[in-house]
Amino acid sequence: MRNEENNLFIKPSKMIVYAAIGAMFAFMGGIVYFSTFDIPELEQSELELLSVNVKEIDSIDNRMTLNLVFGITNHGDRTVTVPEISWELFADGKSLGSSSYSISDIPLTGRALLTSGLQVPIQSEMTINLTDEIEDVYNAIAVGENLDYRVVGQYTVETAWQVIDMQFESSI
Repeated sequence: MRNEENNLFIKPSKMIVYAAIGAMFAFMGGIVYFSTFDIPELEQSELELLSVNVKEIDSIDNRMTLNLVFGITNHGDRTVTVPEISWELFADGKSLGSSSYSISDIPLTGRALLTSGLQVPIQSEMTINLTDEIEDVYNAIAVGENLDYRVVGQYTVETAWQVIDMQFESSI
């Protein structure tokens, strides 16, 4: 009979293990809940196209390399980083193609930090191939004419706790 009574109750050492596991799950749930407070802060960032300049013209292969400068402004209170930007570039309404910028392989601590109210310029390159559809725009860019540039895309904003993707559109 005494042996049956021992089987019905959980030993105190097992209770400590179960309580520790329960406390660990509660702690992890608290971290996940706390991390959701970063989402409104991340949504307060803004990305705009600051400039488009010709870096190189390759007349043999009929392509040119453009240098794009994006300005990323953090209007929130938390410090954030932007590891990825992908976009499509238009000049005078014609699509010149798509490209991207990524520093995802760099650890979070090694990236440019965007503190509150600060605008950080990010440079990226894009190669455009000469085609019949964009020949007039290509030649206008090559001779240095002023064109209306528009960029449409998506960028990733992150803190140590959260990551979100945001859509953007900017013109110069």
